[in-house]
Amino acid sequence: MDLRKVEEIVKDSKGGIIEKKEAIISTLSNPNSDTDSPHHNDSIAGDADPTTPPVDAASALQLFLDHIPISSIPGIHNSPSTGLVVRTHERVKDGIRMLYEKNVSGALIADSSEPDPTASFNTSFSHPYVGFISFSNMVLWCLQEFRQHQSGTKKDNAKSSKKTKPRGFFSLLDKIPAVSETKIGELAASFLWDPVFPVKLDQTLFHVLLLLSKHRLSVVPVTERSSSKVVGYVTENSVNHILLQSSGLEWFDSIADKPLSDFRFEHNDRVVSIYNDQSISEAVHILWKKKVCAIAVVQRQTEKLIGCVRVSDIHRLLDDDRIFTDREDTSVEQFIHTDTDSDKQHEIDHDLGALISAGTLALHYKFEPRMDRPVTNKETDTLKQAMQNLREMKSSFSYIIDEYERIRGVVTLRDILVQFAPPCMDSRIDGGGFFDMALKESGCTIRDGTMVHLK
Repeated sequence: MDLRKVEEIVKDSKGGIIEKKEAIISTLSNPNSDTDSPHHNDSIAGDADPTTPPVDAASALQLFLDHIPISSIPGIHNSPSTGLVVRTHERVKDGIRMLYEKNVSGALIADSSEPDPTASFNTSFSHPYVGFISFSNMVLWCLQEFRQHQSGTKKDNAKSSKKTKPRGFFSLLDKIPAVSETKIGELAASFLWDPVFPVKLDQTLFHVLLLLSKHRLSVVPVTERSSSKVVGYVTENSVNHILLQSSGLEWFDSIADKPLSDFRFEHNDRVVSIYNDQSISEAVHILWKKKVCAIAVVQRQTEKLIGCVRVSDIHRLLDDDRIFTDREDTSVEQFIHTDTDSDKQHEIDHDLGALISAGTLALHYKFEPRMDRPVTNKETDTLKQAMQNLREMKSSFSYIIDEYERIRGVVTLRDILVQFAPPCMDSRIDGGGFFDMALKESGCTIRDGTMVHLK
């Protein structure tokens, strides 16, 4: 089937991705259904006309996805954080507390000069948002600042401080104004802002796939056509869910049915790990230093994978003051076994839109696997099996293990999405004010293609 026929079918068929897929499969299986064109059967078979080039699987898949609207993603309107915005002049302390109390894992950042992101505004960009900040990244930054503050304290002061040791994260935060009074805008210098690339409901899954594969984004906000008001978020989990509905199409299967070993995800240098007897404090420091989504927990004697600590698990340090206070004396093995909330996830309908869109943005009500039950795959598993595994377990990554349960590599949702995206980027996509604002807050500018520090 040539690309013109593919485009004709997906344009004429109604419904979402499943209906369009069935229309293509039906046409392939019944090539004589359309007799208007004498060459119709030849174009479907793809072998009668020697001048017709064979269909490129990647191009056909991209064309197909470019006709699947974002509005077809389940749960797109169910995000708990659509109305949340933090401003560059607000304190980190207030941002953390707000997100924690509202049970939200992240929020959009708006410039202080703009009073209302839903109103009209006079900027050179199509939206007022300059970044996206996650709860976990703010807490990790605070913990790193705590660590540096403590290392710079004199020994005599350190001894006296033990007698009045603050219990809990917020208690400690209140005692270190240099950390708690820091503004959200200042965190741009630590590269804690994620860029913002809003999309509209009538744009396509292919557009979102481009953004997620070409930029390291946590989420893609969906805004109203006539304003910058956010009505939902698209996540990597939701795109993976929709992509899997393409199963059965040759263009998708030609990529997804390859074994993981073909993609070379098995390189150990991509895996960050910690031994089971190391402390929670060490795990937190590694998460900050390595800038990874999770660190594997392995048995020191056997190197066997027994769990993981994710960036998204940082909120547990705020949930239990005892764990936070004793984080330097508590092992990561003890920590991962405190996770019992995720046992409830299997009681919920896995087809609910909230599980693949809104649910992934909740802070406490997570559908991720328990920390002591990490998602795994074997090198011989196919990419599609890994995608299904991640969808089933509501995880953003899977460790690749050998027969002895030792880690051979890791595959993330972003790794997977990249396999279905084209190598080029559409230069028309607007990055918004993120880049200019990040440079401004960092005290930098671009001159002759080079970043220059102004301070």
